[in-house]
Amino acid sequence: METTPTEFYKSNVLGQRSGLFVLFFTEMWERFSFYGMRVLLMQFLTASVIGLNPGWEWTVEQASALYGTYAMMLYLTPIFGGIIADKYIGSRMAVIIGAIIMTIGHAAMAFDTPIMFFIGLGCLVIGTGFFKPNMPSILGEMYKDLPEKKDGAYSIFYMGVNAGAFFGMMLCGFLAEKIGWHWGFGLAGIFMLLGTLQFAFAKPMMGNLGILDKSAEGKELKNNEDTDKRNPFKTIDYILITIIGVIGLLYAFNDPLSKNGISDIFSFMDTSVLRGQYIMILSALALFIYLLVSRILRYDKVVRDRMFAVVLLAFFLIFFFMSFEQGATSLVIFAKENTQRILYGNHALYFNIFNTLLTIIPMLFISYVLIKLAQKTIKQAFLSNVVLIVTFIGIWASALWMLNYNWKSHSYEVSFNATKTIKTDPKTGEEVLDDKGNKTYKVTPITEANIVNNESVKVLEKVDLASQKEFQLNTPIKILYEGEKYVEVTPEAETKLKADYAKHNRPSEIIEAQITQVKDSQVEITVSWFSTLNSFFIIALASMVSRLWGSRFNPSAAFKYGFGLILVAIGFLILGLGTYGEDKTVKLSLFFLAATYLFHTLGELFISPVGLSYVSKLVPGRMLAFMFGVWYLAIAIAQKLAALFGGQIKVIQNEHSLSYFFILFTAIPAAAGLLVMLLNPLIKKLMHGIK
Repeated sequence: METTPTEFYKSNVLGQRSGLFVLFFTEMWERFSFYGMRVLLMQFLTASVIGLNPGWEWTVEQASALYGTYAMMLYLTPIFGGIIADKYIGSRMAVIIGAIIMTIGHAAMAFDTPIMFFIGLGCLVIGTGFFKPNMPSILGEMYKDLPEKKDGAYSIFYMGVNAGAFFGMMLCGFLAEKIGWHWGFGLAGIFMLLGTLQFAFAKPMMGNLGILDKSAEGKELKNNEDTDKRNPFKTIDYILITIIGVIGLLYAFNDPLSKNGISDIFSFMDTSVLRGQYIMILSALALFIYLLVSRILRYDKVVRDRMFAVVLLAFFLIFFFMSFEQGATSLVIFAKENTQRILYGNHALYFNIFNTLLTIIPMLFISYVLIKLAQKTIKQAFLSNVVLIVTFIGIWASALWMLNYNWKSHSYEVSFNATKTIKTDPKTGEEVLDDKGNKTYKVTPITEANIVNNESVKVLEKVDLASQKEFQLNTPIKILYEGEKYVEVTPEAETKLKADYAKHNRPSEIIEAQITQVKDSQVEITVSWFSTLNSFFIIALASMVSRLWGSRFNPSAAFKYGFGLILVAIGFLILGLGTYGEDKTVKLSLFFLAATYLFHTLGELFISPVGLSYVSKLVPGRMLAFMFGVWYLAIAIAQKLAALFGGQIKVIQNEHSLSYFFILFTAIPAAAGLLVMLLNPLIKKLMHGIK
């Protein structure tokens, strides 16, 4: 059934249909909530169980196992969400259902209880399954009669994705790290709710877009489009799909459960070389390869070859995302523990100026788009525009609060009594020497957890403290070392901390200190701020890279993948060289991590946007859904592998070095990039003229 013409076709904003910007803002708020929560997950799970902003004190390996399962499921559920929308409820209803479920998920995570946390994660996985595949579907339907505008529309839509990710990670991350984790989770939920209402109230502008045609004619047309009797699924195909799916789901949940010592259903298969769960998942992978190859071989040569080309590209996509997605695991830990995030004096001033411009300029542009949209559509969709205005009031308020917090941060030198001991290697017991062969020392504050004895060497330690309060010289103050920095402990917080120490049967680590100097301004860059750089670089560089695809320098698919993988490798090489020969407590300049994100983003722009377009070009319509499923499965596998390997950062750091970890992640994508470029002649041959 054709979409009924409505006023939305007559109203245009920035040269595009105004309905596009309804989708733009809906996707923006969904990405705001998704990335705003994602950037907090590893930090929350690994934060100390006692503190001013306590977490669960999981190991990095345990936290990565849970994150890997969560990320893996996010790319599997959309396969089913797309099918359900296509056959039963339509894309628009799927988007609304998905958004409501995600809103419930974020709300659940705002409560500080484990059961609500896991309910929240489950809702986010299910909601994403409904939401993710159906927004692009509505956009494609919107521009079905205007193909010449489609590329521009998708580019604007893609900007909405990255704008949401940018502001979500910046604002949710800042609120969570400064006030409390569950405040960050809650802020993500508020904007998800408002985004849902904005989309639902925009119904007068959308006509029949995304509405499932349940008439007899519509069903017949759909059946004619989707069915090809030449290659129906056989009974053995369904059996294999069921077996593979069950094993995959069992592995996904068994991994975090086993690493947290709760349950390991595959332990009976453990060997001295490989754990049982890995034996099972490798067996499922072998079955899937058999299923995939057997189905492809049923087609004629040209179609068969093109689908094998897609499989090859999907294989190398795993290596890309396995490396790129370290941004959600190991690079979060590196930013937290090994990046110099506290800036003083002029450096703090320069950062505040840069961060203010980085925040305000995009917001001004998006606010301008909002005003133009309201001018065109306020009469058609009054409530939708009202909700959008409310969201922007909220986003401006959050951003201005964040900027004001940084600009008004005061810096002090505080001193406290501590003990000084010779630093030794925990594994060998040998003294740790510096580059010149001199002994190194460990300074530990004197607290209930570190009581002075006759053998202790007592020293006066001086450290920097940032606070929103103004203190006078010689003011007594209580502080705590938390999150790789010293923080003030108020009387109210002290009462809670002492109760928590008693509850966990631990001695107090609260430090008695004194203000000894009022210093120049100081600002702490949040861990989540670094994650925003990926979205910022995409917005800044996407048009430049896309122009390359339209020039005579447009590389082949294999070389795009090769260059993308090598760019990611260069990003890790920067960190590998930066940490080479350094102590395990090294803190690199923020420019090292910023440069890494720059190269990773360039790699993403070479691979991510072009991947799905090759699937649509190479795969016949009758096999498209199945191959899109294969593509998302490859990304799901990559997400789990990324978390699995990223979770080893502390293990490798302790056994070898940080540099060793990053050099490994330099070698893997670089080798994969060189290999895919060597396979360029074969891939071009398999494509049979498709470019």
